[in-house]
Amino acid sequence: MPDKSAVRLLTLDIERAGDTALVRCHGKLVAGVTDVLYTGVKQLIPVTGRIVLDLGDLTHMDSTGLGTLARLYVSSRSGNCDLELMNLGKQVRQLLGITNMLSAFTVIGEHGMRIG
Repeated sequence: MPDKSAVRLLTLDIERAGDTALVRCHGKLVAGVTDVLYTGVKQLIPVTGRIVLDLGDLTHMDSTGLGTLARLYVSSRSGNCDLELMNLGKQVRQLLGITNMLSAFTVIGEHGMRIG
């Protein structure tokens, strides 16, 4: 049986400023915990014009996490909300790149500037 203390669950810190919400993700975006991100962000879409997902503290993301980002992308587009990604780690950037999803997202720097 795996040691549950070794598994770091996904947690979110949400800061709102005007029409923008910054969602800092901590832990692993993997099967079993992706609803934490989806539910937390989906409720922001109708009341926010811009959502920035800070993925700098994600230690791992699997295909279920990738699917959750895709679902949020579709939900935000249909809700007239901009969804942007910030602080992509190497593993997350590679996963988005090999699946050709990186170009679908707006990736910004720490000061809100677009990268690439």
